[in-house]
Amino acid sequence: MKSRLVIAAVVLGGLTFAVPGVWAFGWPESFYDNVATYPPYNLHLFHDVGAFQLGVAAALFGALIWRDALVVALFGGTVGMVVHTISHFLDSDLGGRPSDPWLLSAVSLVVTAAFLLRLRAMTDVSRPTSRRRS
Repeated sequence: MKSRLVIAAVVLGGLTFAVPGVWAFGWPESFYDNVATYPPYNLHLFHDVGAFQLGVAAALFGALIWRDALVVALFGGTVGMVVHTISHFLDSDLGGRPSDPWLLSAVSLVVTAAFLLRLRAMTDVSRPTSRRRS
């Protein structure tokens, strides 16, 4: 059982990453004007900052749901990778290689599949043996 202090710390840590992550990804100019303020402004950089902060926040919040460290890590990685991939599609006109969004999509699919497989394996373990599918 998790103590209230641990849960409160995880929620606080998750919000500390989630709020600026959403802000940096969703409203990068506002984030820059209010937080970064050093030149030069780089839209893609702030989208990436938001993506990675959201991944960390997802892992922290995931730890409140699951006890399995690998599921929690894969959940955080999935959220970070998917939002990072979206960032590369949104910002494809800002540089990088044309293959970047597609390569990141492939990695996102692999990480997401691993998360779902691990989550399913955890669920299968909790079922009685007679109900498992072969």
